Amino acid sequence: MTQTSNRFFDEIGRLMNDAAGAAQGVKREVDTVVRNQAEKILRDLDVVKREEFEAVKDMARLAREENEALKTRIAALEAKLGGAS
Repeated sequence: MTQTSNRFFDEIGRLMNDAAGAAQGVKREVDTVVRNQAEKILRDLDVVKREEFEAVKDMARLAREENEALKTRIAALEAKLGGAS
């Protein structure tokens, strides 16, 4: 009886291990499909990456700073020309 009982439990254990392995495989497949779908949706929405956004933001900041410097320079030149006439 104990021999039969042990085989039964061994088979149940083996079946559980196989089921757990199959569940892990299904989980990986679902994760992959969901990730691919999310990436496709983001590509279709034409969303920019954080790095690209930060680069453009820095370019805009530098352009504003240069614009302010040029405004100051133009005002100084205008004042100089206005004072000479």
